[in-house]
Amino acid sequence: MTNPPLTRDHTDLPDCPAPREARCPLDPSPVYADWRRAEGLQRATWHGGPVWVVSRHEDIRAILGDDRFSADYLRPGFPGMRLGGNEPPTFPRMDDPEHARMRMMLTGDFTIKRVERMRPDIQKITDDFLEQMITKGQPADLVHDYALPIPSLVMSLLLGVPYDDHKFFQTNSLLMHERTASDEERRAAHATLFGYLLDLVARKEHEPGDDLLSRLINERVTTGELTREAVAMNGLILLIAGHETTANTIALGSLALMQNPDQLARIRDTDDPAVLARAVEELLRYLSVVNDNVVRQATEDVTVGGQLIRAGEGVFLDLPSGNRDTAFLDRPDTLDLDRNTRGHVTFGYGVHQCLGQSLARVELQIALPTLFRRLPGLRPAVPQEELTFRHDTAIYGLREFPVAW
Repeated sequence: MTNPPLTRDHTDLPDCPAPREARCPLDPSPVYADWRRAEGLQRATWHGGPVWVVSRHEDIRAILGDDRFSADYLRPGFPGMRLGGNEPPTFPRMDDPEHARMRMMLTGDFTIKRVERMRPDIQKITDDFLEQMITKGQPADLVHDYALPIPSLVMSLLLGVPYDDHKFFQTNSLLMHERTASDEERRAAHATLFGYLLDLVARKEHEPGDDLLSRLINERVTTGELTREAVAMNGLILLIAGHETTANTIALGSLALMQNPDQLARIRDTDDPAVLARAVEELLRYLSVVNDNVVRQATEDVTVGGQLIRAGEGVFLDLPSGNRDTAFLDRPDTLDLDRNTRGHVTFGYGVHQCLGQSLARVELQIALPTLFRRLPGLRPAVPQEELTFRHDTAIYGLREFPVAW
């Protein structure tokens, strides 16, 4: 027998995402293993409202591949809080065909072929920031001296956003995703960033560059296909997603490798692209930093995992739990860089899977080996219990990571 329908009375429901244990900060909460084994789906509260929590790998892929579940957060009753006011939605928050139309305008900048041509530039950016960190001396903060600047600069160059403003957009981006921040604080941070991108779009109309925002203005705004506001909003989501996720994966990945020296040796001691690519896929699966951001709404009654989800009800897709599902993978709580992790859901699944996944993969394939080859003695400068993790943000990670070598 499955669980009863969602109701407005959700005072007795647990919150999601479930908190991670301090002794195992790289693992999802152990409660998800119980939920995966349970019949039907778990009822919980997400951002103040009731949702179904989808924990099993098979069920997550089923929902993400089913057009009866909407990503359009403008729909009445869509779970969570809309941060913006009258700004246009971003393409990840649209359904087809509008989602596909908008996404096609952006895919050319994120193709595998285009990203592969960026490898020399990403390598130079990585080498430069690593040299700066070493020159600065130890202990260094691996988050702010290395993991965060690399994808931030790459995305700034790709979009045409001045890197000198990186602290400004990182501060506001973090505030937008802090679960402990008030609704007013999160809305204010969102409005501030949107205003910044809108001003930048206006400047690029008169002073275009060789970047994505300038291309959208020239090719889409002038033809009337896009508004300036739509360019600014989609630029904003790419800027935030493009540096937050990769930066936290670099930092957490470094910690995970330090905790597993035999696995670290696999990534440090090879220049085989296939080995590095496979290792990065396993780190992406194992860490699954998108902790609190993937939700959908049923547009009609649908049964998933033996659970009837009624039209209008919301679902929270727990990607870290799905990637640790024993029905998907043997020994999922073990980091094994030699295994085949094809099918993990770190980048989502279906038509909405992450646009920038090829770029993220290349950045990780460069940043992690470069770090450990140059600094083979790299180690945490403090005990694990003194590290501060981002438990209350949509993108999981480390707030800082003191390291020595």
